[in-house]
Amino acid sequence: MNTARTSTIKTTSSSHPIRTALAGLVALAVAMGVGRFAFTPILPMMLTDAGLTLERAGWLASSNYVGYLIGAMIPVFIRARPEPMVRAGLILIGMTTLAMGLSHVLVVWMAMRLLAGISSALVLIGVSGWCIERLAVYQRPLLTSLVFSGVGVGIAAAGMACIGLTRYNAGSTMAWIWLGIASLVLAGLVWSCFSAPRAVASTAGSIHEQRFRWNADAIRLVCCYGIFGFGYIIPATYLPVMTKNALHGSSAFVWSWPVFGIAAAVATLSVAALRQRMGNRSLWAASHWVMAIGILLPVVWPNVVTVFAAALLVGATFMVITLVALQEAKPVAGNHATVLIAAMTCAFAIGQIVGPLMVRSGREGGDDFSTGLIIASLLLACSTLLLKRTTPNLCAN
Repeated sequence: MNTARTSTIKTTSSSHPIRTALAGLVALAVAMGVGRFAFTPILPMMLTDAGLTLERAGWLASSNYVGYLIGAMIPVFIRARPEPMVRAGLILIGMTTLAMGLSHVLVVWMAMRLLAGISSALVLIGVSGWCIERLAVYQRPLLTSLVFSGVGVGIAAAGMACIGLTRYNAGSTMAWIWLGIASLVLAGLVWSCFSAPRAVASTAGSIHEQRFRWNADAIRLVCCYGIFGFGYIIPATYLPVMTKNALHGSSAFVWSWPVFGIAAAVATLSVAALRQRMGNRSLWAASHWVMAIGILLPVVWPNVVTVFAAALLVGATFMVITLVALQEAKPVAGNHATVLIAAMTCAFAIGQIVGPLMVRSGREGGDDFSTGLIIASLLLACSTLLLKRTTPNLCAN
């Protein structure tokens, strides 16, 4: 059975592992760098030239995260092959991003960010399944890391694009339009890579599996992943604004987001080596500690150095946590890993919906992020205690 399945996977991927990895990298760069996080480097522009307030920015951010939650739940209820999910998601991300620059109505913006969030989740889930299944045949972990480094690459590229547009005095409208066009072009470049396979491996053997029985360890993973979603999203949403405040309006603030993305890309490529030395659970806990410190630094010492340090530390850990957390679902849930991953993703989405709203409610007449950052840091630190506990003899079958 395994031999036949391996042969099928090789056929459908055209025996080009590098091409597969690069296609996944580009798709995730568009999905996360633009669909999810283009709002972050464009937000300071919108606060200046679009009349957007920080309160309304929180609603825009949360609408995108609600969309991500919806998108994460869709594959649970509707079975679909990853290729059409990725294709549809990439096109929709390009169109909704373009629409952000063609309208200046808050309700329309919220609808576009909602759809972009749904599309981003579909692309992430589709690419994850599509690439990991095909690349597993070659037993080269670095290729999987290369795929997920696309998240950091996309974040850095979007940040650099905004820097370039700012230097030419382009506003938020042009930023949305150009990123939308770039997304559609990149979608076209990888379109053929996500074509329907000529042969599909049978999955009938997994349909009648026993139901997954929840246990304490599975619940711990869901809780910790939800805390991670809440913890990282505040700096991931407001980092350029925080840096701009620390620099008292200096244009150097725009570099904080590319730093975040570059740190994410580099750290993702090092995950394979770190996992061999530390294991998933220990690396996950250590990353929570690093992120907690990075989040707390701008609160304790509010200056430009600590804000850039937060960009580096949070950026370097958020994709590492994503990779090791989702891989930890397999030993905990066994054949039911998909169920556990879906639950973890939903908890993550809920955490990142609450984050921006807490920043909004914590403001008292100014752009104060301290309340949300302190709570996020404390939760991340406490969650490491949960990660140290395990439940033996888990029901993975």
